[in-house]
Amino acid sequence: MTVPPGQEPPGIRPYLRSPAAPVSPAPPAAWNRPAHRAPDNLRPYVLTSGRVQGDDPAVNLETQVTIRPGAPPDAARSMPTELQAILATCVSPVSVAEISAQAHLHLGVTKILVGDLCAAGFLDIHQLEVDPVHSPDVILRVIHGLRAIS
Repeated sequence: MTVPPGQEPPGIRPYLRSPAAPVSPAPPAAWNRPAHRAPDNLRPYVLTSGRVQGDDPAVNLETQVTIRPGAPPDAARSMPTELQAILATCVSPVSVAEISAQAHLHLGVTKILVGDLCAAGFLDIHQLEVDPVHSPDVILRVIHGLRAIS
């Protein structure tokens, strides 16, 4: 089929009429990183080795964590930067939720990593001994007190 000069061939979409942009032969900057260095924005499943739940059920968002006295400081230098950030945050007692916020990590990922660091002997977990079960009478008094405030 021959098309007269000045006319477009039928059925070709306008975005297919122009030639494609040439492909740059230079690789992206991410390819130039050293092989031993991890990318800066690892996905959560990489940090947790694919786990979605931690091994330690005692680690909750309100759990207080500190560095264990006598933890080997040399071993921490070879850890990934996320684990080093968690250890740096735990110099004084801090909650898992605060660690997550300061390290810019998802809360679930932080809970798993904190549990791993506790199991490895780097962190201590401090939990309050609170009875989670309250009598209905106490709950009703709290509700009435809150209504009286507002």
